[in-house]
Amino acid sequence: MPEHNNFQATFEKLKTILKPYEAKLIVVHDTDKNYYLNTSYVMKNKHRLFFAAVRTGKAYVSFHLMPVYASPDLLKTISPELRKRMQGKSCFNFKTVEEKLLRELEKLTKLGFKKFNDPQFLCKITQR
Repeated sequence: MPEHNNFQATFEKLKTILKPYEAKLIVVHDTDKNYYLNTSYVMKNKHRLFFAAVRTGKAYVSFHLMPVYASPDLLKTISPELRKRMQGKSCFNFKTVEEKLLRELEKLTKLGFKKFNDPQFLCKITQR
């Protein structure tokens, strides 16, 4: 059970990174294990563009950030420690709260939000 408690604390800390954007995005899920935000931008397939999510799994808490997938240049300045947390192209996994990495992820999220608010960038990535 102690690991589950760590996961809940980790989930809550990661969720606080996304909370400031909630008013400008669409909350798809908001439970104690899944927090999911879409943009208001509707793509050609009639689905909204995913922005970010925090999800508790069996082995870790995942922070998904679509802007780093759509714009890999955002990853050029991340630390090796944060890069070690990456799984795939847009997911960061955590078992515990690591303040230094969360602050870095907060900055990365802010840059990603700025990118996803640029209409020219949105047109570019959704027409691939």
